[in-house]
Amino acid sequence: MRSFRGTPPHPRVRSSFSLRDLVDEALAGVAARPARLALTTLGTVLGVAALVATVGLAQTAGGQIAGRFDAVTMTEVVVAPRDPGATPGGNRGESTSTAPAALLPWDAEARLGRLAGVVASGTYSRLNVGADRVRTVPVVDPSGAAEQTMPVAAASPGLLSTLDGEVVTGRFFDEGHDRRADPVAVLGAHAAERLDINRIDVQPTVFIGDRPFTVIGIIDGVNRRTELLDSVVIPNGTAAALYDLTGPDEVRIRTALGAAQQVGAQAPLALAPNAPEGMEARVPPSPAHVKADVASDVNALFLLLGGVALVVGALGIANVTLLSVLERVGEIGLRRSLGATRRHVAAQFLTESVTIGFLGGMVGAAVGVLLTVGVSIARDWTPVLDLRLAGGAPLLGAVIGLIAGTYPAWKASAVQPIAALRSGT
Repeated sequence: MRSFRGTPPHPRVRSSFSLRDLVDEALAGVAARPARLALTTLGTVLGVAALVATVGLAQTAGGQIAGRFDAVTMTEVVVAPRDPGATPGGNRGESTSTAPAALLPWDAEARLGRLAGVVASGTYSRLNVGADRVRTVPVVDPSGAAEQTMPVAAASPGLLSTLDGEVVTGRFFDEGHDRRADPVAVLGAHAAERLDINRIDVQPTVFIGDRPFTVIGIIDGVNRRTELLDSVVIPNGTAAALYDLTGPDEVRIRTALGAAQQVGAQAPLALAPNAPEGMEARVPPSPAHVKADVASDVNALFLLLGGVALVVGALGIANVTLLSVLERVGEIGLRRSLGATRRHVAAQFLTESVTIGFLGGMVGAAVGVLLTVGVSIARDWTPVLDLRLAGGAPLLGAVIGLIAGTYPAWKASAVQPIAALRSGT
């Protein structure tokens, strides 16, 4: 005989409250109010779904970010003469014992082309033209000349392909222009717009100070050194002849994926075999470390968001369960009068909360997995799911229900039979 149904039990059988009775009463309490069950479970569903989906999407997005980072940045190496105020491998001003200054050779492209893993290379230098301004003299109306202050740079023929740039119109200068020191120039897209030049078939001319340069091309799409889009670019040989350029400022190298570390170690020796310590190579960090850092940062952010969603779900369970206790005071008092102890009442409400949390965890895990897969398909990503989290989500929901139901269960267990009778509920 169940201790809280029918006639009052003998005092000796009051402790025979079985696990089956507990489960039956908890399930009856949960199923008695379907609408409330749905609303209460919704909080856990949202919390667990947010946790599973955010972690899954974070891992997926982290993989995409790391992959894109590899494709753009992990293949770039920059070599420049070492600052005379720094020791090899050290920082500026750390030591008075300095490495000898070195110059990048004019044939840096040819030397680097012999190294395994080098896809393209090109030199770059920022020229000091003093107070000279860049101006144009239109062919049709010379009185409408445009005059601008803009950077002037020198480059080798291979720089454009190294920087993944493209020629919008015309062409980029070649080794012949460089060797002959021809007075030709290439304009960045923004510089051409400022100078009102949009075609080169009429052989437009720009003047840097009083020196004329024939524009042979306009470039755009330079993703790795965007200042070129605002510059007038001339060949190295022309810069050496007209502006006394003694050597390139730096050489930029585009490598095969995974070869940047090796090229960075070999490039100084290839460029300055007699004094490689005079060169400084800037290489990207290890791809493995970058992937781990990006994934860790994104995971931490979304995990925090998922945790906040879980707290909201737990508060929802606690709130609704507490309201249920207040509405069921008469039922609780009747059960107490029929022999149920405070422990029995608390266990029932805890079981109800755990059941709600478990159901919410199951539904939330399914929704989170479907959401992650759906977003990945829509974005053409490869979904990355933590199966341990998805499988343990129901248990996590049960734990949340247990924690959220602790206070309402304690309140229910504190209800006295006489108080229930007086309340008239």
